Amino acid sequence: MTRPRIVIGNWKMNPLTPAAATTLATAVAREAGRVVRVGVAPPALFIPVVAEVLRETRVGIYAQDVSAEEKGAFTGQIAATMLTSYVNGTLVGHSEARRYLGDDDERVAKKLIQVLRAGLEAVLCIGEREDEFDAGATEDVLAAQLGAPLHALSESDRDGRMTERFVIAYEPVWAIGTGRPATGEHATAATKTIRRVLEEDGGIDGDAIPILYGGSVTASGAIEFAKAEGIDGALVGGASLKAEEFVGIVRAFS
Repeated sequence: MTRPRIVIGNWKMNPLTPAAATTLATAVAREAGRVVRVGVAPPALFIPVVAEVLRETRVGIYAQDVSAEEKGAFTGQIAATMLTSYVNGTLVGHSEARRYLGDDDERVAKKLIQVLRAGLEAVLCIGEREDEFDAGATEDVLAAQLGAPLHALSESDRDGRMTERFVIAYEPVWAIGTGRPATGEHATAATKTIRRVLEEDGGIDGDAIPILYGGSVTASGAIEFAKAEGIDGALVGGASLKAEEFVGIVRAFS
């Protein structure tokens, strides 16, 4: 089965002005190719601005996070249905949301279902911390982080259509901004674990689900992961704030 190649730039809490966001989006759109699906995830406040800039382009727009609730008295939250007017999809369970915002596997599962029910693409982020990696627990951590989302999917996705909008981003947390890079070999092993768990625990065709690599990706390092078996693209952090660097990553996966 041929899976799509996808590269998404997660801008995080950058840049700081609408003008800078417009400039960056314009530069990315100018260089976006046809072979790889390219997307950007701007800060929530700038999504409408960036959406307007990218309206006639091939670049998709993603939110960085979403509420686990459908609607109601949840101050500061953004519902998945609110996002449908502007974005193609959203990240769910990013390592920073897990670390700083208290996202656990149960909340991540609720977010995943909200996103898929709204008709958006969900990019589920999973990955082990440094202590878990050093303890040789990568497989156990990935299986555990997939557990609640797969259970939620089994209860909600009666006709199997939701998984058509389901993407996984493997984020080895220990390789993000630490100077301790992962290897293509390690990433491939992780994708095999993920696809096995999808099939054994979720009844999902693992070969049909795109898996992105998200551990401090750079243009020079992307080539190794682009060649790695089982890796279908990248979730890019800091490097996505420099259009030339980001485009270099896109080209590596072309």
